[in-house]
Amino acid sequence: MRQAILLIVLLFGVGCARTRNLVTAGRPHVNQLRAAKLTETNGDTTKFHRTVAADDDPSFEGAIVQAAHKVSLSEEAEENSVVVAEEVSSQNDVSVSTESPFLVPPRVDRSTADELSLDQVISSVYETYPSLEAAIHQRGIVLGEQISAQGAFDTKFKAASENTSVGFYENYRNSIGLIQPLYQGGEFFAGYRVGRGSFEPWYQERQTNGGGEFKVGFVLPLAQDRNIDERRAELWRTQYERNVVEAEIQAQLIDFVERASNAYWEWVAAGESYKITVDVLRLAKDRSERIRSQVDNGFRDPPELTDNLRLISERQAKLTKNSQKLQKAAIKLSLYHRGLDGHPIIPDPSKLPGFPDPVAVNAERLSADSQTALQQRPELVIFDLVKRQLDVDYTQARNQLRPEIDAVFAASKDTGEPTSSKNDKGPFNLDASVFVDVPIQRRKARGKIQSIQSKVSQLSAKRSLAQDKIVADLQSAYASLTTAYEQVQQTRQAIEYAEELAQRERRNLALGASDMLKVTLREQYAVESRQKAVKALLDYFIAQAKYRAALAQDRLPE
Repeated sequence: MRQAILLIVLLFGVGCARTRNLVTAGRPHVNQLRAAKLTETNGDTTKFHRTVAADDDPSFEGAIVQAAHKVSLSEEAEENSVVVAEEVSSQNDVSVSTESPFLVPPRVDRSTADELSLDQVISSVYETYPSLEAAIHQRGIVLGEQISAQGAFDTKFKAASENTSVGFYENYRNSIGLIQPLYQGGEFFAGYRVGRGSFEPWYQERQTNGGGEFKVGFVLPLAQDRNIDERRAELWRTQYERNVVEAEIQAQLIDFVERASNAYWEWVAAGESYKITVDVLRLAKDRSERIRSQVDNGFRDPPELTDNLRLISERQAKLTKNSQKLQKAAIKLSLYHRGLDGHPIIPDPSKLPGFPDPVAVNAERLSADSQTALQQRPELVIFDLVKRQLDVDYTQARNQLRPEIDAVFAASKDTGEPTSSKNDKGPFNLDASVFVDVPIQRRKARGKIQSIQSKVSQLSAKRSLAQDKIVADLQSAYASLTTAYEQVQQTRQAIEYAEELAQRERRNLALGASDMLKVTLREQYAVESRQKAVKALLDYFIAQAKYRAALAQDRLPE
């Protein structure tokens, strides 16, 4: 028995020496494989990682199998766990493409249609998001206001019946008529009246011939209200208001899409964090059986097993916490991801797609994109439309400075039996009149002009600031994209180094040349590197959503 133990210890010593040689001598071979992988445009990332893991020391693996069969089986299970963990991290390898314009969103080749894509979430926002639906109803509100403004040009029907049946003068007067306001200013009128009975001498014009009187005419403004009046001004304001509402709807849509995109990427990031926790928990559980076997055979002290069991408990607690975060992120995403009936859909973790490869930002597009943003952002459109509404108010205020000079032309003709022997009401009559009304001080109009001019100056200053903010938003999103893209590449390189060190530390533990403290630290460093990579990817795609919002790419179809 003692001889067998000495033989195993001797083989372990030889193995440790070969392992140290592999760390120094075998590294160039691994670097060559990695360089070959980076030069391939369509290489298999998973195959590359498996090749590196298998080429570390194939002959030494056989020696361990011959010396301690149980230890070798445990190590093989651990190696499979490492490969799975590396395959998950390998999905985030960066493909640098400086020629691809940023405006083209990255397309992810999915092998299954069950994964939830960002396009599906955005489409749900367009179709069923309640806040957007509420914003769209604003169209009906402003349309109603426009129809109401058009009502100022409605044809008006008038009728009256005035009867004095008791008194010295008994008479009966009835009339009907139409008044049509004209869009060019003024109004047209036409009517018919009948006046019968005995009338006061001073009201003889109220009496008509037996067939009644027909009358037509129009009122023509000569100064004030000639080119604009309150009716036309209100109609023009509501027309601009309809365009303002469309711009406001677009602004809200842009905001909703950005929020939905952020919620989507936060859900994806929560899923990636959950996967990392699952991977490291699996490593600890697989290692527990091997350590238990070594403790039972007297190769390790019992505290090593206790320490690993403690690590399992901590990682299990972390898994529970990340599971809760993933659920909360899915619930938040369900506010934007809805079914055709409009009800929220909480996405299942099986629909997690993982992060696509980020695209390098093309710095040459920043200047052109700034001009595009200034042309498409609804905030500037709203400022321009409000300016036009103020122009209407200013024109109306200037109109009130003019005197009210109205020309009235009316033609009338009585028909039927004459009411007097002179037949003084029988001939055709044509009247022409001019009415003048002029406020002397005209302070009302002057006050409005001054107020509107100040509003225009205020609006111009606000628009200038909004224009600067739009450019600043775009530049900020670009800076965030650039920084996040660089962080993604750096953190992925750190993942590669940290995973390699953790894997080798686990091998040293299996060979008795390390302890749980070192393994725990190495694995913790690897987990932190992967979490930092997830955070960098999240920052990148949130910045991408911000860049999309800054460009105002979202708009409802006409």
